[in-house]
Amino acid sequence: MELLSDMSQTLLVLPTYNEAENIRPMVERLLNLEIVIDVLVVDDNSPDGTGDIADELAELNKCVHVLHRQEKDGLGRAYCAGFAWALEREYDFVFEMDCDFSHNPDDIVRFLEKAESENADLVLGSRYCEGIRVINWPISRLMLSLFAAKYVQIITGMPFTDPTGGFKCFRRRALKSINLDKVKANGYSFQVELTHILWRCGYKIAEVPIIFTDRFVGTSKMSGKIVREAIWMVWRLWLQNGLRRRPRKNKSIIKPQ
Repeated sequence: MELLSDMSQTLLVLPTYNEAENIRPMVERLLNLEIVIDVLVVDDNSPDGTGDIADELAELNKCVHVLHRQEKDGLGRAYCAGFAWALEREYDFVFEMDCDFSHNPDDIVRFLEKAESENADLVLGSRYCEGIRVINWPISRLMLSLFAAKYVQIITGMPFTDPTGGFKCFRRRALKSINLDKVKANGYSFQVELTHILWRCGYKIAEVPIIFTDRFVGTSKMSGKIVREAIWMVWRLWLQNGLRRRPRKNKSIIKPQ
């Protein structure tokens, strides 16, 4: 695979909180991919010892890194800390992905191929591109997710089939342009906010179909607070975009170059 043999440095940011049963097999899967990537575990002081396991893995392999945070402070803050860490180093592609195996690590190769072939600044993993591709979700959760995707599309104007998904690949130039200190969302609406920032600023965004499998180990981080934040977030993004449903730069979010 000539394309992959020339692939630049890639980092996968893996936020964790009480993922002791998943962290070791997940990191092992990532290290056994057909391409070489680095893994950054961002642990929010998990009481179940996830951070300690991550430290053990880092001692065994130089491709594994660990960022310890003092408390559980939300998914968005964890990702922003991981992204800032990545931008301080020379990574060309930065991924975000769940640690619970709901995202398939083998798809990482397809994301990178998509980014290279289309010169995309952001590649979204879509559960609803080319049909519904979700396993092990109750119908109520599936309907909530489908409604959320349509809600985001209608309010913001973004054309993507799965704007709330959490499996993404950022090109360095796009991620570097975002002022991470001004990103407001902290739950799952964080996914929508980052995509909207790049979309309204004219960056090229592509989608790849993925199969999403609900976690078999551990508990979901979904909560009523997260849902409420997501409901109001899209309206704030619409206002930030000047009541437009098409791309337009917003200088309060984009860093000066």
